[in-house]
Amino acid sequence: MMRALYLIYAAIAYTIFFATFLYLIAFVGNLSVVPVTVDFARVAAPGKAALIDAGLIALFGIQHSVMARPGFKEGWTRIVPAPIERSTYVLFASAALIVLMAFWYQLTAPVWTITHGAGAAILWTLFASGWAIVLTSTFLINHFELFGLQQAWFALREKAAAPPVLRQPLFYKFVRHPLYTGFFIAFWATPVMTVGHLLLAAGLSIYMLIAIQLEERDLVGIFGEAYVSYRERVGMLIPRFRRG
Repeated sequence: MMRALYLIYAAIAYTIFFATFLYLIAFVGNLSVVPVTVDFARVAAPGKAALIDAGLIALFGIQHSVMARPGFKEGWTRIVPAPIERSTYVLFASAALIVLMAFWYQLTAPVWTITHGAGAAILWTLFASGWAIVLTSTFLINHFELFGLQQAWFALREKAAAPPVLRQPLFYKFVRHPLYTGFFIAFWATPVMTVGHLLLAAGLSIYMLIAIQLEERDLVGIFGEAYVSYRERVGMLIPRFRRG
């Protein structure tokens, strides 16, 4: 019975994550299908708005990075059962993102505006491509394990997870972190960059660069020299082309 409840919990956490992910696309892209976006949000004096927005980005980054560390997980699983540890992380991460979007303040002063039709079309294409890279990258490594469903399903089946394997499918042959590459593209590719959008893009970019260093330290701990060799051969966010 408890294992079935774990799976239900994991499915609910995944549903909340996926809805939040879809809202994030609309939020960043200023799409009118949602009521609040990066440039159509709460209003306050610029200084106050920037300070609150920066705090929201920091809250998201701290939650994401701290809860993902092996040391935290080791202690956390004394409270949260192992089969739903990842789902709980996903739930907390979704909550942090929901808070960021719900309490975001707009800063609409323009940084750049691309009015030419072809230029705007290229940027919108890059925007869509970035999100497609993000989602595709999760499936290339193991989408359902990444978001906690596989762990709960294996618990229900009383099946042990296979040992981690350093795989390099498709995008991962050319960059070590294509998921982050996709986010970088999605956050920065916009025909209308406002101060608020710039703050969001820059803040999350800084977070991602820090997160990559922490993740790679963990990956070296798991895979040892195999990951060190992979890191030497393959670029972090953009392909590394070498002669010969």
